[in-house]
Amino acid sequence: MHRYRFGIEEEYFLVNRQSAAPRSELPKPYMAAAQKRLGERLTTEILQSQIEVATPPLTSSADALAELTHYRAVLTEVGKDHGVGIIAAGTHPLAQPQQQRMTRKRRYSKVISDLGMVGLGNPISGLHVHVEVPEPDLRVEIMHRLVPFLPLLLALSTSSPFWCGYPTGLLGYRNAANDALPRTGFPEMFRNLSEYETYVKTLVDAGIITNATYVWWALRPSLQHPTLELRITDCCTAIADSVAIAALFRALVRHAVHHPELNATYSAVHRALVEENRWRAQRYGTDGTYIDLVSFEPVSFRSWLDSVIAMVAPHVDHLGIEDDIQHLKSIPKRGTSAHLQLEYFRGLRKFGHSPREAISDVTKWLRTSTEAGDFTARGSEPKAQAVRQPLTDLV
Repeated sequence: MHRYRFGIEEEYFLVNRQSAAPRSELPKPYMAAAQKRLGERLTTEILQSQIEVATPPLTSSADALAELTHYRAVLTEVGKDHGVGIIAAGTHPLAQPQQQRMTRKRRYSKVISDLGMVGLGNPISGLHVHVEVPEPDLRVEIMHRLVPFLPLLLALSTSSPFWCGYPTGLLGYRNAANDALPRTGFPEMFRNLSEYETYVKTLVDAGIITNATYVWWALRPSLQHPTLELRITDCCTAIADSVAIAALFRALVRHAVHHPELNATYSAVHRALVEENRWRAQRYGTDGTYIDLVSFEPVSFRSWLDSVIAMVAPHVDHLGIEDDIQHLKSIPKRGTSAHLQLEYFRGLRKFGHSPREAISDVTKWLRTSTEAGDFTARGSEPKAQAVRQPLTDLV
């Protein structure tokens, strides 16, 4: 019986432990001490201000939660000795693109040589989820049919409302920034593995890319693993959010394998509507309305989530992810990290903090929340807290 093993990768920003300001240079003693504890589970990223952790292949959400909790605990413990903290969010609220520095590796040098400022000026962090697919030839077909669900997964993860010290008006600005790179966004409409391999081979033969890892789609077949890799999601501040989103993606993959009719008639019209849904996920997240691809009518996020959960119910039982699904239902009520960041920011502004002071406090709170693995108390927040209001939505 195929177990649909999965793995989770989280990208973190490295920050000054006191101010939570981003560190443009990777502290080598800190990295050496952390890698001594975490080994291959910890790697560098293209920018020195970021690192990545990756779980081994897993079969249970409980194990995923334990792994990610351990990684963050180790990074926090080591960081106390080196004045370094970590932040899990799609963007660092104060990071400045022009201050970023490349990690010295041959692969990264080639990427930056090709991308220029687009590569260096892109400090964003994602949640990546790999799910094992039983038949390699099915990965591209399943990828094609799962694209309509990507905006829903993105909306659940939004954690990037700020960019360069300013509120963007979006809950998920990371994807907007990521669009500056080539070979990003939704995968092309390849219907089988042969078409996908022809595409990659053509780019490799032309000297444009070295291999398929330079294809940075929101959902892609992995080159190193027998998996589909979800990449559209922001890095989640709360570990339980990451694990629950991974669980839903795992259930969707299993459902797509067992139901070949799912989105089998996905067309150019559907793709255009899904692109609109992606924009709405970036802008409004769980507060938005979306286009239903069957009725072509608007539907609230909560109704959409409920219908998807009902669709994958048999797989929820099979995979043992009932608790994760219950957690997912709580996210729209509580708000994503982006909602909570903005609430804190607005509350501080209401009580006289300057924009810079307010964002600085939000950033410090993101550090403590990241390292705790869940949202912590807001130490400097005024007693009268702002009540969360859905963002204004237009259909």
